[in-house]
Amino acid sequence: MKTVIIASKNPVKIEAVKIAFEKMFLQEKFEFIGESIPSDVNAQPMSNEETLQGAMNRAINAQSKFPEANFWVGLEGGLEKTDNDLGSVAWVVIKTKDKTGKARALTFILPKEISRLINEGKEMSEASNIVFGVNNSQHSGTVGILTNDIITRTIDYTETTVLALIPFKNPDLY
Repeated sequence: MKTVIIASKNPVKIEAVKIAFEKMFLQEKFEFIGESIPSDVNAQPMSNEETLQGAMNRAINAQSKFPEANFWVGLEGGLEKTDNDLGSVAWVVIKTKDKTGKARALTFILPKEISRLINEGKEMSEASNIVFGVNNSQHSGTVGILTNDIITRTIDYTETTVLALIPFKNPDLY
């Protein structure tokens, strides 16, 4: 059985990683462990680069803390300015001892009111809770609320994790 350290205690991120690994490696068994691991970036990354760095740092920091594991997974959500808009971005970084897989999640433009609240200092989940009048927008995410759960955070992170696993599924090509 291979051990996968997920650098998050967030149940949505843990579930997404589990689903992705189990879909990509049908014949293998995994033990999944979610741990709170620092990103070493701002709590609300404000660029694509900072978001990617946060995911990379989480994977590297997880590897340092749990060197006996087989896979280390860093997931990081952030924001990116595009023209006059603010977009939601996320990255997944998966490391093994000798390989790294990376993938960027779907990107979508945030509603103006959420962007305004973020620019005033709120984090995206807090801004979404205020705008949509909910208590836990992190469950399905802002994307889930905006798409009526056609796309949720779990779906988005699952698909992104699958993409980050491509080098491990096709090792001869990478």
